[in-house]
Amino acid sequence: MKRRFSALLATFILVLPAAQLTSLAVEARATGVNGGPAVTKADRQNLAHAQQALNEGRRIFRYDTFGDEAFWGDTIKLHQAIAGSRFGGVGPGLTPKAALGLGLKVDVDALSPELVGNLKKGLVDLNDPATTLALLKANAVVGVTGFFNSSGELRSVGVQCALCHSTVDNSLAAGIGHRLDGWANRDLNVGAITNLAPDLSAVAILLGVDEATVRKVLAAWGPGKFDAELILDGKGFRPDGKSAATLLPPAFGLAGVNLHTWTGWGSVTHWNAFVANLEMHGKGTFYDPRLKDPAQFPIAARNGIDNVRNTPDLITAKLPALHLYQLALPAPRPPANSFNRTAALRGKQVFENEAKCASCHVPPLFTEPGWNMHTPQEIGIDDFQANRAPDKRYRTAPLKGLWTHTKGGFYHDGRFATLREVVDHYDRHFGLKLGEPDKLALIEYLKSL
Repeated sequence: MKRRFSALLATFILVLPAAQLTSLAVEARATGVNGGPAVTKADRQNLAHAQQALNEGRRIFRYDTFGDEAFWGDTIKLHQAIAGSRFGGVGPGLTPKAALGLGLKVDVDALSPELVGNLKKGLVDLNDPATTLALLKANAVVGVTGFFNSSGELRSVGVQCALCHSTVDNSLAAGIGHRLDGWANRDLNVGAITNLAPDLSAVAILLGVDEATVRKVLAAWGPGKFDAELILDGKGFRPDGKSAATLLPPAFGLAGVNLHTWTGWGSVTHWNAFVANLEMHGKGTFYDPRLKDPAQFPIAARNGIDNVRNTPDLITAKLPALHLYQLALPAPRPPANSFNRTAALRGKQVFENEAKCASCHVPPLFTEPGWNMHTPQEIGIDDFQANRAPDKRYRTAPLKGLWTHTKGGFYHDGRFATLREVVDHYDRHFGLKLGEPDKLALIEYLKSL
């Protein structure tokens, strides 16, 4: 019992605010944990280090561009399209209304009380790019940083982890509220945002196609999707003609989970380095010799993406704190009354017994402890996306916080619009012969996780 309590306490400490953590450390130092020996000097140092790393990881996750403004600003000139010709850029500029329509979010805690009051009163012009620039100056656009010159003109723009893996609670208005770190932003249209940039020639050269083709691929992604493998294999579309992009995955609930992405690739730290260097176009170091394979990854092999080196390295030293912060993000609990509790209790029995879900989605991780990968044949789907990754398999996705994934559908590409479709798929594939009451109860249990 003592061991179990200590483990729970250690997990709880990871997500405490600094003041609460200090209070807990003082109390533990005086009384010990659960009647045990008092916390030692080394324990206090470890707690202080953990809190410092968590704070730093949160800052990196939310605000660090890793120097990627050199790509988003200098290379593809996205900032020019945001500012518009009236403010030294090109075109009409990006209004707040249009930005919210593209799924960008606004952090209400970065706004002044006066601005919050004016927003509530409808006194802020959401159809003026000048308002967008003001929000960028306030560092209020989640996952996006504007860089301004001495005269106040937008000279560049960079992005952070939070762009795709945070949203807001809509407490002030749709798209405006308090940050929810780790949530997949299924409203975010990364392809459409990138298509605003006036110059995508660098991307076209990398892929070996014309710029019009690049824009066609980006336009096909749609909200909540991104294609991380495009710059590796150049496959913009699946054989059935649909976009090759996959749904943005959540970055919460990853503690204890072996692999981060839909198709494996590597640990959380591997994927952080992969994304920061290759997708965000930050300035760091990344090494993965598997990308030398010209048959599977022709674009990566041709462009030396397997071994990226930058001086100075603005990424590598930040990976440990970023990793810790992500692992500390718990999966959010479902809202009250969002599922039938009685049915969910029955659904738990179905999950663990008749449906055999728990054989792969092992509680409480809801994925396999250890190697959590399966062949396409095992789960009864096509192999297109699996074949774009080194292991050519799909990961057993952890299920906690599943209720937050409903927008955009389920599985890596959203092929199943509802949980009912997922349950029906496995019922057919494994020949479970579940009855209607069992299926409905199982769905309620999945909604409760």
